[in-house]
Amino acid sequence: MFLLSSPAIRDLEVFTSMPPQFRRTGTRSAWADANQGGRLADSFLEGPVFDDAGNLFVTDIPFGRIFRIDPRGVWDLVAQWDGEPNGMKFLSSTELLVTDYKNGLMIIEVASGAVRPFLGRRNSESFKGVNDLTIDSRGNVFFTDQGQTGLHDPTGRVYRLGRDGRLDQLLGNVPSPNGIVLSPDERFLFVAATRGNCVWRMPLLADGSVAKAGQFFTSYGPSGPDGLAMDESGRLLVANPGLGRVWVLDARAEPELVLRAGPGESITNLAFGGADRKELYCTNSTRGTVMRARLEVAGATVFRR
Repeated sequence: MFLLSSPAIRDLEVFTSMPPQFRRTGTRSAWADANQGGRLADSFLEGPVFDDAGNLFVTDIPFGRIFRIDPRGVWDLVAQWDGEPNGMKFLSSTELLVTDYKNGLMIIEVASGAVRPFLGRRNSESFKGVNDLTIDSRGNVFFTDQGQTGLHDPTGRVYRLGRDGRLDQLLGNVPSPNGIVLSPDERFLFVAATRGNCVWRMPLLADGSVAKAGQFFTSYGPSGPDGLAMDESGRLLVANPGLGRVWVLDARAEPELVLRAGPGESITNLAFGGADRKELYCTNSTRGTVMRARLEVAGATVFRR
């Protein structure tokens, strides 16, 4: 009988914590009522992404905010609006493209904090609730439309928005599609199916179609995979908020490394940073902190349009 070797285990360390002046202590939000069981969440961080100067940007979903965190860990409010921003990537060096659960895809001008719509509806139909996105080397935007889907309603969707404005639905049967990332060669798209407690792997064919989407990795626990990242060697990194873990998986989906936070902590999303892109930064959403760990392999290139 073949037995898997035990993966190495490392502890995540706290890089920075949201300052008290930004925490909305004791404030109810419609998002937390629906998604956090009514917990009075003073924030819920996701969407980490770095700019060219090494600043880390994160979203605060329930209170419609985007923050910039400098390399010393100092926080600054960039934008706030009537939305529920989740994932984001830089569309250009000056603009962020954000998946707003409430409003669809939005653009934020970093310098001014101005917010404007990018894609609010598809053929006059609103999205279920967009969640995360990634951009390929040709400028195609792949994003997940999660809403309140799950095993009871496996109708979450994955879309590709081309540079020409064409919007293709690639998947329409995912139980809670969440994090999304491409393989380094862009031949495969990985999608976290949170309520299915697994990660799907979808081949992208030369003609733009998809076929034979399958289940790549199966997790366990009260809350399944959330944010995803990829390193240059093709290892898939999976954030699991219910376990407070990050799985680092090889091409066979076997864990090589497990990064862990403490009990009750919720690791939701991931981004590589640092001068050599070997620092992994993780949003710890229930605590309003950002954690990190040093890895041996750099993160894969994050493209812009």
